[in-house]
Amino acid sequence: MRGMRILIVGAGGHGKVVLDILCAADLYEPAGFIDADPALAGTSCGGIKVLGAMNLLPKLHRQGIRGAVVAIGDSRARRHCAALLREQGIELVNAIHPTAFVSPTAVLGRGIVVAAQAAVSTEARVEDLAIINTAAVIDHECHIGQAAHVCPGAHLAGRVSVGPDSFIGLGANIIQCLKIGEGATVGAGAVVLEDVPAFSTVAGVPARIIRAGKEPSDRLPTLLRN
Repeated sequence: MRGMRILIVGAGGHGKVVLDILCAADLYEPAGFIDADPALAGTSCGGIKVLGAMNLLPKLHRQGIRGAVVAIGDSRARRHCAALLREQGIELVNAIHPTAFVSPTAVLGRGIVVAAQAAVSTEARVEDLAIINTAAVIDHECHIGQAAHVCPGAHLAGRVSVGPDSFIGLGANIIQCLKIGEGATVGAGAVVLEDVPAFSTVAGVPARIIRAGKEPSDRLPTLLRN
């Protein structure tokens, strides 16, 4: 039986995935979508109404909304929206598909999405706002940083550390004990055999640096690091 009424922030493709996860898990009642695009207000996404933009949060809180999932792919936007939700006293909840495996020894933060048939193995740690997408594998003792995104079909061997805001592309494979730096991007299908520096991009088999990284000057503040 569904419990708390919650919002889904982001009425796009990932929002539909999150809605599907919530409906399958049947733990929360999706009350509607919130989206920054004013043209979407009053439309529907996945059969659920788009209520409006983030400025509706105080009103929705007064109406009894106490939880939300941020369903936005961009990590900076995800962090920013999460901070606004917390300012309004709205709790970040996890969306975990019932076909996913999450070890009882794994440690999960808040506002996490674990999609269908994903695996989060023993003693793994997944920080706030991370996305473990469809059929991704997080093996033993991995650490997934805040707002990182592990895309569908990606495989992380044991004790891999993924920095905050990093992006592990579709079907990528990372061997054991490596470190993926903050804000790094691993291209789709890459096979990573060495550590990846922060804010850099790697691709290929084996993966090679195709863009040396530096911290973007236009990054939103790191709102949820602590």
